[in-house]
Formats: sequence, C-alpha cells, structure tokens
Amino acid sequence: MEYWDIYDRNKKPTGRTMKKNDWNMKDGEYHLTVLGVLRRPDGKFLITQRVMTKSWAPGCWEVSGGGAQAGETSREAVNREVFEESGIDISNIKEDFLYTYSRENPGEGDNYFVDAYLFTVDFDLENVRIQEEEVMDYKLATLDEIKAIAAEGKFMHYDSIKCVFEK
Repeated sequence: MEYWDIYDRNKKPTGRTMKKNDWNMKDGEYHLTVLGVLRRPDGKFLITQRVMTKSWAPGCWEVSGGGAQAGETSREAVNREVFEESGIDISNIKEDFLYTYSRENPGEGDNYFVDAYLFTVDFDLENVRIQEEEVMDYKLATLDEIKAIAAEGKFMHYDSIKCVFEK
C-alpha cells in the first residue's frame, strides 16, 4: 500500500500520512504531486498518453508525474515518476525550472500541491520505456503541437503548467 504525506496550506509536512487516493483530508490539508517536463535540446517535449483504464482523463496526453510517496522529497518523487513512466533517468540532471501551484477542492478531501519541473535531456525515442499500466502511447511534440492538443481539451494540466513549457 502506498502512502502520501499530508501537508498544511504552507506546504509544510504535518507528520501525518494518508493512503494513496484515500480522499479524506480536511480543508487546508494537501498532498504533493510532481510533474516532470522533459525537453530535448531541439526544443521538442516528451508527452505520454494515459491508458484508457484510468478512471480520470483516460486517453488524455500529459507529462510524467504522480504523487510523492511518504518520506519522499519532491525531487526524489519526480526522479522516480519520470523513470517509472518513461525509462529516462533524470536523477543527475539539474532542473531548468521549478514551478509550484496548488488546487483546492473544498469538501472533497483532495487538495494538492503540484511541483512541475523542466529538464533539458538529450534522449532518443528508442530510449523511452513506457510503463504500460499507466501509458498507452508517447511521442515527441513541439510547443505548438502541445498547444493544439490542449485546445482540444486533451492535454492534462496544460493551463496550469504552460509556463513550464514556455520557459
């Protein structure tokens, strides 16, 4: 069973944990999610398509990411999530940009912080190893292509993280 740390509204750990996806947090409590935007030196981004069995946003395009496990730092979580979902090791790559935002869903028990990272990584598509339980497709895309997918409503989090892509 995976556990997540619970944070206060100032992004400070409370010392308490919750089971993954067990939405019982009180208002003013948050969990931490991370996103890893991978940009190649040619300016193209690695994007992945969610499997159709996902309960939320099946078939939508996104960047690698997920919940930080209990005791894990934001950076450790993004390293793990990117590697699990793409097979690309970013653990020794300095991030180019870090952006944090939060979402509040009063009364739903699901408030969260998102740390979105930008990494410039030189890789080829043949180096990508997707996590088939999470990802059904992947590709390299330009910023304009990502904007077009977002305009169709098929790119997760785009409005919240477009500043990361445009950095």
